Amino acid sequence: MAKKSRPIFTIRIYCRSCNAFLYKYRKEGPGKLVKCFVDGIVEDHTQEPYTCPKCGKVFARPAMIDGRPANKIVQGSVFVKGSTGKK
Repeated sequence: MAKKSRPIFTIRIYCRSCNAFLYKYRKEGPGKLVKCFVDGIVEDHTQEPYTCPKCGKVFARPAMIDGRPANKIVQGSVFVKGSTGKK
């Protein structure tokens, strides 16, 4: 059976501690940000994986979800701005 199509939103992810821009990400479906699939990251502004480039805090950890590599977000460490709508 085919999966239902889910709306895709482009969001910007920022560090909660220092407001540094981390990712531009294509989020699938509504709801809060729990994980970022690696193939959905459009722009990556981090030098080291899972670490804020400005303050050095860890904001995610590596994970495999449904056979896809993902960044599991540490809740409370990031905030999201502006969904630019469906694509």
